[in-house]
Amino acid sequence: MIVALDGSVLFVAQPRLQRDLSATLAQVQWTSTAYLLAVASLLVLAGRLGDRYGHTRLLLIGSLGFGAASAGIAVAPTVGWVIALRAAQGVCGALLQPATLALLRQVYPPDRLGLPVALRTSAIGAAAAAGPLLGGFLVEEFGWRSVFVINVPAALVIGLLCLAARVPAAGGERDAGRRLEAGGALLLAAALALLVNALAGVELHGWADRRTVAGLLGSAAVAAVLVRHERRSRNPLVPAAVARSVPVTASMAMLLFTASGMFGALFTSTYFLQYALGLDPLDSVLRSLPLTAMMIVGAPLAGRLLRVLGARTTALGGSLLVVLGIGWLAATDSGTGPVAMGATFALLGAGYATVMVTATGTVVGDAPPGYAGVVGGLKQTAVNIGPVLGIAVAAGLLPAAGGVQAEQWEGAMGTALLVLAATAALALVPAALLPGARRRTGPPPGDASRGRPERAAPYLTSPSEV
Repeated sequence: MIVALDGSVLFVAQPRLQRDLSATLAQVQWTSTAYLLAVASLLVLAGRLGDRYGHTRLLLIGSLGFGAASAGIAVAPTVGWVIALRAAQGVCGALLQPATLALLRQVYPPDRLGLPVALRTSAIGAAAAAGPLLGGFLVEEFGWRSVFVINVPAALVIGLLCLAARVPAAGGERDAGRRLEAGGALLLAAALALLVNALAGVELHGWADRRTVAGLLGSAAVAAVLVRHERRSRNPLVPAAVARSVPVTASMAMLLFTASGMFGALFTSTYFLQYALGLDPLDSVLRSLPLTAMMIVGAPLAGRLLRVLGARTTALGGSLLVVLGIGWLAATDSGTGPVAMGATFALLGAGYATVMVTATGTVVGDAPPGYAGVVGGLKQTAVNIGPVLGIAVAAGLLPAAGGVQAEQWEGAMGTALLVLAATAALALVPAALLPGARRRTGPPPGDASRGRPERAAPYLTSPSEV
């Protein structure tokens, strides 16, 4: 929640931050980009470190570091200090995110992960919804620095809970004594940093700009070297048991495509509401509030559906809802009323909550013993890169903000949303590869005569159970 709240609050604080620190627009954008680069680059490595040294320890370090960086930003004298400390926040955020998922895997068996994952998704949705409202109040009453001050007590509470928690040891700490090669970690961080930086610049420079092309080509080249290095390494960053897991790779692909379509659509609709319809930021947030409400309410329901229907059916249904929601949004125009617009956002929220719960439960539940951290890091990487990709796609199809007639915005918005709907539809392919519902059968041969009750089969199949 602290990460989701911090991200949503920052957008409200950035205009006042720019004015008070006499910063340029590019510098203000780097207060977001620096964080994103750090967190996306280090998520997998952070998860791997948690697998080796303990996720509670990583969560403690990450939360206290996040709070310390937030306190530093609250007293930062220049925008340069803010950017540097936001990067430090990203490093600590990378430690936090995989640890929370891995701890769920250590505490709950795979067949009981649905409800905890759903509650986690609901909490994230609630924090994201509260962020703009809380941020607006704090900035108006106490200034932009106050939005970082509120992270400090929250981080301290998380740290105290980490010290008090007693978590069962991970079942796969058998490789704790092996040396983790730095080469794979550095290559992955470099590839992701180049990719995120290139995608984040599309809104300013466009897809054809040499900086964008160079960044994408550089990322692809480093990724190719990484694959070769991982295949030859005796202690790869991503273990072979994880890389070969179809449910894990399918879930990550599904998250990447769904998040791309979803957040690209939100980016497009926000610009449409403000530039074409002339709504202020608060009115725009209120129009899209049904999305967050459905994420909060729909996540627990998705957890129940996952348990009953299995990952494949639930994921296909959620992905389809996202595609239909984006398609419906593409059909809206300046004459669409707030009720109809709210219904499209509600459909998007219900679909995305279902995909998030299904993918998270499948990824964490399918993690081989001792590798829940690295699997959680991979999942969070997909969740972080997906929105950047979707916004880059949308930005390349929309006209420049301002000075455009509403009719032109409607046409451009419709085209962009149809492309984003097609992007989200790609998630249906990996969703179909997820495991189906596990049906209860009779007792195995030899057990019937001994009168043993049959053990309930979990809805997720992990390599340790095959």
